[in-house]
Amino acid sequence: MSVLPIEDKSAPHAAARPESAELTATLIHTRQQRAPRRLFAPGPDAAQIHAYFQAAAAAPDHGQILPWRFVVVPTESRAALGEIFAQALKERDPGASDRELAEARDKAHRGPFVALAVIRNEADDHPEIPLPERLVSLGCAIQNMLLSAHADGFGSGLVSGQAMHTAGMRRLFALHANEQAVCFIAIGTADRGKPIRPRPSPASFVSELRSETRHA
Repeated sequence: MSVLPIEDKSAPHAAARPESAELTATLIHTRQQRAPRRLFAPGPDAAQIHAYFQAAAAAPDHGQILPWRFVVVPTESRAALGEIFAQALKERDPGASDRELAEARDKAHRGPFVALAVIRNEADDHPEIPLPERLVSLGCAIQNMLLSAHADGFGSGLVSGQAMHTAGMRRLFALHANEQAVCFIAIGTADRGKPIRPRPSPASFVSELRSETRHA
C-alpha cells in the first residue's frame, strides 16, 4: 500500500543521498492531522504496527530511561473505552441526552488502529530527568510513528479530550500513580484528500540570542 517507498539502509551511519533527503522532507511537509472519524479500514497490519513501534524506539531518550509507553486498544476493547467516554461526559454534564452519550461511546470505535500514549513523571527512579524532557522524548516517538504510517500511505491523528484524566480512564488502562495519559494515536485509511494547511514561516518562531557588549 506504500505510496512513498522508503529505502532500508543497513549501515547506521550511511550518508543521506539527495533523493532520500528529499523524500524525508516530503514526508514531513505532507503529513497532516486526520480526525479519527475520517480514518477507516484497511488499517496497518501487524508487521507495519511493529515497525511503527520500532520507529518510536529510535526517539531521543535522555538517560535511556524509556519514560513512555503505548497501550494498543484492539477492537474487542473499544466498547469498554466507549463506556469510559460516556461516563466522563455524564460526570461533566449530568443532563447529557442518550444521543450525546451514544456519540461519546462511538468515539471509541473510530480508526482501525488506536493506541494510548502514556508518560511517566519524575516520581520514579530518575528524578534528575524532568517531565519536559520526557514529553519531548514522547513527542519524538509519536512523530516517528506518524511519519512511518504516512510513508505507508495511511492517515493519522492525535486526539485527547476531557476524559483523558478521569479515574475511569486510569482504571481501564491500569495507569500507575506516576503515569498520566497524554493522547490517543489513530491510524487508518483517510476517506478523502485534504489540502495542506498553511505552515508558519520560521521567521515567526525563530530568534537568535544576542549578547550585549558592555563597556566600562
